[in-house]
Amino acid sequence: MRPRAGAPFPAVPARRRRRPGRIDLTALSASDLARALARGEVSAVGIMAAHLDRIEAVNPALNALVALRPRAALMAEAAAADAAPRRGWLHGLPFAVKDLVATAGIATSRGSPLFAGHVPETDELLAARIRAAGAILIGKTNVPEFGLGSHTFNPVHGTTRNPYDLSRSAGGSSGGAAAALAARLVPVADGSDTMGSLRNPAAFCNVYGFRPTWGLVPADPGPPGADDSFLHTISTEGPMARTVEDLARLLAVIAGCDPRQPFGRPPEPFADDLDRDIAGTRIGWLGDWGGAVPTEPGILAACEGALACFEELGARIVPLPPPMPFDALWEAWLDLRSWAIAAGQGARGTDPAARDRMKPELLWEIDRGRALSALAVHRASVLRSAWFARLAALFETCDALALPAAQVWPFPAGLRWPGAVGGRTMTTYHEWMAVTVPVSLAGVPCLALPAGFGPAGLPTGLQLFGPKGADRAILRLGQAWHRATDWPARRPPPL
Repeated sequence: MRPRAGAPFPAVPARRRRRPGRIDLTALSASDLARALARGEVSAVGIMAAHLDRIEAVNPALNALVALRPRAALMAEAAAADAAPRRGWLHGLPFAVKDLVATAGIATSRGSPLFAGHVPETDELLAARIRAAGAILIGKTNVPEFGLGSHTFNPVHGTTRNPYDLSRSAGGSSGGAAAALAARLVPVADGSDTMGSLRNPAAFCNVYGFRPTWGLVPADPGPPGADDSFLHTISTEGPMARTVEDLARLLAVIAGCDPRQPFGRPPEPFADDLDRDIAGTRIGWLGDWGGAVPTEPGILAACEGALACFEELGARIVPLPPPMPFDALWEAWLDLRSWAIAAGQGARGTDPAARDRMKPELLWEIDRGRALSALAVHRASVLRSAWFARLAALFETCDALALPAAQVWPFPAGLRWPGAVGGRTMTTYHEWMAVTVPVSLAGVPCLALPAGFGPAGLPTGLQLFGPKGADRAILRLGQAWHRATDWPARRPPPL
């Protein structure tokens, strides 16, 4: 195991409090910044200035943050935060919201030319909750067009680069968030996940991404008659961070029932009592699903190395055979995803002027989804239910299950998507990340945790997931892992 790097924010002697420049505020976790701010050891102005300086120096090379607000306005808000009563644990901290989420007064493009320059008048629910917790919104994190595909590039803002190798992809769709975290541009971030968008970029950028139990973080229902219905149950928002404590604390902010929605789960004190002995925990290892999920050389070895570390912590690793034919899961996923995307695009999907400005992958999803019959969608839903039941049976003998968080190492940023993995040709733009589908179909909680680096110095990750509602249990496993390894402390090379 790697020795744990990092420690709680040190007490600052009174004689040094006038010289906060001695401390690299961008290197601290959001939780440590919040504690230091509450104790009066640092100021919101100092925190904001440090992060804006870092953004000005590094973001031009990364392109992780977009729609950045003027420095003068942000510094004024930080000064106001210093003078105001604390509103929540994010009080006075800089925060960039994913560019799929509407933010009042900040351009929200969704990475699409159809929304370039659009400035919403109101916040979506997630952004509103983050603001209410005291965060200062500085801009947005970059995304692929409409969040499709796990490579962050779009015609509005361009390509986000990987901080560990600027020639490589940062993943997606939360690629801007993952890259910004790894490069210390922001202390904590939000993301969203339909098909691995919290997990794949976390693996690519050596940070944590947490997909919560579906319904724990409510989606914004939108105005009456909105096309993008919150009744679609394959997507969710969630937190990203460099520490598990930050994940848990942000999850507590964005979770909780919304009275406008028919589904929901009550919030929990996710950050309380995180440190637990995990001895005896049974983790089922699904590997490459009996060869059904191709991976690049070294990916499985890195994940198995991570599992060996869990064994050192007292967990029991149980190799498992494929619990269900992967082809069946994949076909059900294709239908449910295409159906949801086609429905979400609504009238835009058939408007020739709009279609001319959409990327080919989106058009493929729309046309495929519109061609599906109701019976085809029903069959996919029945298969999904069967998978959930099979998964529930697995959790009777295992406390958690594990899969790779990515099938490939971060690939060249000039590619749209990998055309082959492990010698197998990919038939769709997203088949190369099919390993995320079992979790997405079931809607269960899943932590993507850093699993170290390959020979080329590129990171990868491991998915650790549990039964519905076991969010706290999975976060506690992640906390034990973080205490033992702290891979995010391995910073990217100077940019």
